[in-house]
Amino acid sequence: MNKLFPLLPLILIACSQSESPVEPSVIEPVTLMTFNVENLFDNLDDPGKDDKAYLPIAAKQGDAHIAECNEIEVTSWRNDCLRLDWSDAVIEHKLSVIAATIRQVNGGRGADIIAFQEVENVAILDRLSFEYLADSNYGPAILAEGNDARGIDVAFLSRLPLRESPTLHPMLIEGFSDRVGDTRGILQASFMLPDGSTLTGFAVHFPAPYHPTEMRVAAYEQLTVLRNRLPDDHHVFAAGDFNTTSTEDSREGLLDRFVRPLWTVAHEQCDGCSGTHYYSRDDTWSFLDMILFSPARGGKTTWNIRANSVQIANRTEAQVAAPGIPLRYNAAMQSGVSDHWPLVLDIELIEKQ
Repeated sequence: MNKLFPLLPLILIACSQSESPVEPSVIEPVTLMTFNVENLFDNLDDPGKDDKAYLPIAAKQGDAHIAECNEIEVTSWRNDCLRLDWSDAVIEHKLSVIAATIRQVNGGRGADIIAFQEVENVAILDRLSFEYLADSNYGPAILAEGNDARGIDVAFLSRLPLRESPTLHPMLIEGFSDRVGDTRGILQASFMLPDGSTLTGFAVHFPAPYHPTEMRVAAYEQLTVLRNRLPDDHHVFAAGDFNTTSTEDSREGLLDRFVRPLWTVAHEQCDGCSGTHYYSRDDTWSFLDMILFSPARGGKTTWNIRANSVQIANRTEAQVAAPGIPLRYNAAMQSGVSDHWPLVLDIELIEKQ
């Protein structure tokens, strides 16, 4: 059963706000961010999750743990399972550099809504929010436990109040039952914008590139169905790690087929941006991380992407390796942040032409 963090206080706040029309000129823009935080785990053994790599070294000395690790075929994963010391100090450092990355926007407050990927649970995200971003005034973590075998989930942090309880839609991919443990659901949450209108967000983490393209096609198709179910007066965004490489998109035309007919692709408005993720093995950049936006239909005003606001948040020293690529997190060295860079944009309320 999916577990949602109690959200009633936020819902009550949302329902109590006025929804009367407001002039666009007096409404501040709203900032959106997507951020794959690369294995944001606590160091407790959560039942039902394969989180044994993310434990303190003292908890890895038993014969049973060692035997389980030795069953892992991938050498680097096996070594992490046996030797990675996911200590309290490492977690504190990881949270601090993630917070510093988020603080790059909005004068140090961070984006108004952040879609996260690779978060283990509500508790670790609440630590980030309430301990390391305390003055950013985010509400409780919005996360529903999914079916990923490692226990990595999608989630939101938001300063905007919720309209209703969020929903996690399990990933529906037929024909790949043996791979369902390596998929994440689509988390849907609706927020109240400053003018009283509704912004519905989908946080996503599509199947990884080493899985067949057909799995990502199914994920895009499911996102399309969810988008088309929404009322016309909802503004909508989808944000996260779509795991669509530039090579795959060139070959398969996934964005042309499943994205551009419905959405504005934010990073296409980012001048000089090469990508959010780098593959050293073939020296290619990809926008694995995307924000897609679709304004409401009808009405005299609408929210849309603010001109010149789309950016990659990669200005802290900890984020960048010497060749100018994302610096993945190294627990032993307490260096790096993530192997993905966050993507950020503003949406603003405008009069329709």
